Amino acid sequence: MLNLMQTMGRIFLSALLVMFTVLACSTKHDQSATQNDEWPEMDAFHMTMAEAFHPLKDSGNVEPAKRLIGQLVTEVDKWASSSVPEKVNNDEMRSKLEKLKTDIHALYEVIRDGASEDQIGTAMHTLHDQFHEIMEAWHSRDAEEEHDEKHH
Repeated sequence: MLNLMQTMGRIFLSALLVMFTVLACSTKHDQSATQNDEWPEMDAFHMTMAEAFHPLKDSGNVEPAKRLIGQLVTEVDKWASSSVPEKVNNDEMRSKLEKLKTDIHALYEVIRDGASEDQIGTAMHTLHDQFHEIMEAWHSRDAEEEHDEKHH
């Protein structure tokens, strides 16, 4: 009976050790994923851009862009002044962000001064393309890092 209890105790301790090891490894992986896979300011900007742009793209409706231009200014200002994640912290990325910021501010001024729907639509398409260049550069870094991790 004593041997059975000792054996059960060892099995229990072994199971606990395995569980803690798995938990520690997954926590480490999750932390690195959080550090590498998040850019919250980009995500916040993306949500506002989508809300402003997709009605224009889908049905030619510029009203959401006009209504949300102030929020786009706020979000791009936060994004451009945030810490750029290390994997994309380079002159090209900072330049793209600064251009996006400048162009959104310019659209804000044009809308405030009574821009035509065509002017707003053209500008929004350009801004959306600029945003996607930044987002694609961000995601291509993810793919490069994943490739490097698998092959090294």
